[in-house]
Amino acid sequence: MDLTQKKQQLAKILKIDELKIEARDLEKKMQTSDFWKDYQKSQKVNERFSQTKKVLDDFENAQTEEQIKNLEILALLSGQYDKNNAILTISAGAGGTEAQDWANMLFRMIERYAQNKNYKFETIDKSLGQEAGIKSATVKISGLFAYGYLKAEAGVHRLVRLSPFDADKARHTSFALVEVIPEIEPRQFESISDKDLRVDVFHASGHGGQSVNTTDSAVRITHIPTGLTVSCQNERSQTQNKLQAMSILLSRLNALKLKEHKEKIEDLRGVMQSPEWGSQIRSYVLHPYKLVKDHRTGFESTDPEKVLDGDLQDFIEEYLKRHKSQNIKKI
Repeated sequence: MDLTQKKQQLAKILKIDELKIEARDLEKKMQTSDFWKDYQKSQKVNERFSQTKKVLDDFENAQTEEQIKNLEILALLSGQYDKNNAILTISAGAGGTEAQDWANMLFRMIERYAQNKNYKFETIDKSLGQEAGIKSATVKISGLFAYGYLKAEAGVHRLVRLSPFDADKARHTSFALVEVIPEIEPRQFESISDKDLRVDVFHASGHGGQSVNTTDSAVRITHIPTGLTVSCQNERSQTQNKLQAMSILLSRLNALKLKEHKEKIEDLRGVMQSPEWGSQIRSYVLHPYKLVKDHRTGFESTDPEKVLDGDLQDFIEEYLKRHKSQNIKKI
């Protein structure tokens, strides 16, 4: 198959005609006189237009093998929610400071990956460790295909290193869990009954519990029937934090509701695992040798520092190829 035929095939897979229509519709919205009245909404439209336009430009300008290869990677992102923004929750496993420091390393790794992709990275909620690192953090990564790429990071990540917190410099193994779901734009908050929700407000706090806000602006929403809890403390007002937390809660509920069967739920959010030995998707060994290995694909890197600095694309692409191949076999 020559490059022209490949490009024609990719046009169908990438739904280029649909993207062109979407880009035209977004451009029309941006040209209306009242477009910038709702700044947050207009910003989202503007970002989406830029991202969609980039895919279209990349497609139109694809003339070489390398450019076609990049389009073929995009073609692997054909899932229902792959174009959506991604919501990630990073949780430290057992092990106190060691695991909490590892969770923070993963937080930085994913943040740098997002920066490399020119994605917007927002910290929604963060619970700091007592000495170092984080107990957990929820972030939103905005950009076209953010979920499609980052779903590859869902699962348990294992670190082996000489501990910087151990006076004897002993080797330690730490675990952290990454959960990834797509952001689903809520159409109506009324779809959830008020009686099914518990809303708590509190001070956003840093190390040692010191308040960093002068008012109780942080919000925690609990969906009583399922026990799902979402917190948000990154916005300046309680109202904004509540809206952000509600949006994430609805994304989580919709993700489970729309995928009723266990197999489909696992495909959407990753198989839910506890952060412990034997369940890891990827290992990062810093001592006695240097190696990062993805246990799902067998893909390896002997430069863990580079990987931890956000160089994840090769790991993600290998996962997407393997995941796509497995789905084809199921059909």
